[in-house]
Amino acid sequence: MTESASAKRSDLTRAAILRAARDRFATQGYERTTIRAVAGDAGIDPSMVMRYFGSKEQLFDAALAIDLRMPDLTAVRSEDLPGALVRHFLDRWESAPADDALLVLLRSAVTNERAAQRMHEIFAAQVAPALAAALGHGTAARCAGLVAAQLLGLALTRYLLRLPAVTALTPDEIATTLVPAIRATLSAPAPA
Repeated sequence: MTESASAKRSDLTRAAILRAARDRFATQGYERTTIRAVAGDAGIDPSMVMRYFGSKEQLFDAALAIDLRMPDLTAVRSEDLPGALVRHFLDRWESAPADDALLVLLRSAVTNERAAQRMHEIFAAQVAPALAAALGHGTAARCAGLVAAQLLGLALTRYLLRLPAVTALTPDEIATTLVPAIRATLSAPAPA
């Protein structure tokens, strides 16, 4: 086997493991997911999972490498910022597969401290700086936390819990309802 063929096979094996891991973490959570089950789903020996990822924790981290693909919010007018945020996340989630890493992380974060910490890190590293750049004031971290609460609440109720009242809404209906709440959050004065 040539070196490039071996590298390609290795990439395919790694991708199969990550797909299987995301599916398991999504359906069973962190605690109930086992290396053996992930390996079985990927059609490989459990030792291969360990070879590629080292441990269940490292596999979890790799499966949940998340880029929120935040747009450049500095180019968005302040009055359009709430709509841009809501639309960005709706577009991302509406087109995401069931094993989307962000939704897997959200499901796991409810019961696993490591997943919750990872969620904090992602929003602190990606949403807060994007909002800080767009808002240009010192309350961006507080705003980012409250906006995250609203957007993650939407994700939880629409994509994980699948509450009928929320899943029945179109993305346009969600945006129409949620944008004013995000606008109020972004424009609220800082606490004294």
